[in-house]
Amino acid sequence: MDAPAPKRIHLVGIAGTGMGSFAGLLQAAGHRVTGSDENVYPPMSGLLAGWGIEVMTPYRPENLDRARPDLVVIGNVVRRTNPEAAAVRERGLPQVSFPQALGDLFLAGRHSCVVAGTHGKTTATAMLAAVLFRAGRDPSFLVGGVLRDFGSSFRLGRGPHFAVEGDEYDTAYFDKGPKFLHYRPRTAVLTSCELDHADIYRDEAHYQAAFERFVELIPADGFLAACAGWESVARIAARAGCPVETYSVRVPADWEAGGLDLGPDGARFELRRRGRSLGPIHLPAGGAHNAENALGVAAAASALGLSPEEIAAGLASFRGVKRRQEVRGTAGGVTVIDDFAHHPTATARTLEAIASRWPGSRILACFEPRSNTSRRSLHQEAYASAFPGAARVWLLRPAPHDQVPEAERLDPDRLARDLTARGTPAGACASVEEMVEGVAAEARPGDVVLAMSNGAFGGIWEKLLARLGGPRELV
Repeated sequence: MDAPAPKRIHLVGIAGTGMGSFAGLLQAAGHRVTGSDENVYPPMSGLLAGWGIEVMTPYRPENLDRARPDLVVIGNVVRRTNPEAAAVRERGLPQVSFPQALGDLFLAGRHSCVVAGTHGKTTATAMLAAVLFRAGRDPSFLVGGVLRDFGSSFRLGRGPHFAVEGDEYDTAYFDKGPKFLHYRPRTAVLTSCELDHADIYRDEAHYQAAFERFVELIPADGFLAACAGWESVARIAARAGCPVETYSVRVPADWEAGGLDLGPDGARFELRRRGRSLGPIHLPAGGAHNAENALGVAAAASALGLSPEEIAAGLASFRGVKRRQEVRGTAGGVTVIDDFAHHPTATARTLEAIASRWPGSRILACFEPRSNTSRRSLHQEAYASAFPGAARVWLLRPAPHDQVPEAERLDPDRLARDLTARGTPAGACASVEEMVEGVAAEARPGDVVLAMSNGAFGGIWEKLLARLGGPRELV
């Protein structure tokens, strides 16, 4: 695909994961890219510097004088009162949101393959990109995580396909609709749908309505792979005007995993479409939920013209995404794992996956409720059953959050009591340091420590490895 005509593009709010990756994609396409942000920290600061992208701090109107942009991209963390955003309006500079810019500059003219859903969309998008690449399709992609196969969260290929993670969060201060409405889906995967982003969506119906609008965008000659294990997904998929095929590891579906076997080397199963065997699959990524992601990817890849053999080879070579069941290292015979899980469903499925990858090992779970939704009491009861198989659980008490009223906040101490009453010893900690000391006192050789957060978690992984001591191997 030919790159769009080069422009001087300035990104306000460049240091976020999505915006920073988009800046790299723009640079790869030949644009002159600059950006601004309030605070720029590793790893994004190093990545942007490595790509040769100038970053200005703090936000101020003078940054626009230096950048002299043809187009300004406004990140969704930027508020209307931001001094640089205000100057953009006052000067009448062309401005767009990141999702609109992605749609206009990259997805128009390409075959947009969008993976949406509450859970699994990062991994499934990465998996689809890897399968397309392994099959020689030279795809582009933009994913909310670093693909271990590429060492990057984006790629600009020359093939027709662009795999993109479809985020349902709001777009910008001037566009409160979901991001994925800008992504022009032609082939799509819908992995799941249950209420999330409680700061944006008022209830389940409001949340599902966003996905209904998404599937209605798919053209009649497009394709939707829908996870049949979710009643909400089945209802939403019924609104699509394109061919729909279902997939599941839990209920009957068009695409199924026959003889699913979960073990230390990942998942093995027979790929079946409408009862017909398409051959064996080995997926190094562990857990039934990742086998299910693979079924959705297989359905989408098949619709894109890939053979069962190409799909199997791509899945077998998939190395996963950083911060998804990522082994950070071992120390004193204890394995320390990092995962992005924060929704109750995600924490439960991650623990189940870890149990299958490390059979017989005790799992010590550390959890930081950091997202706007996980800090709320919305899932107070659900979290009490969200740590299956854990030998012990440590919960970090979150700092007060202005956007979450005190009466609506998660109560980690109550959750710890509820978990303990159900047979899983648990405690709430005031700091990461307190949590590290608690884990170090409990851990013994052969244990697995799983630390789950959608944020930095105070660098708990390195602190655990240093504190556990003994023979150490970093991965």
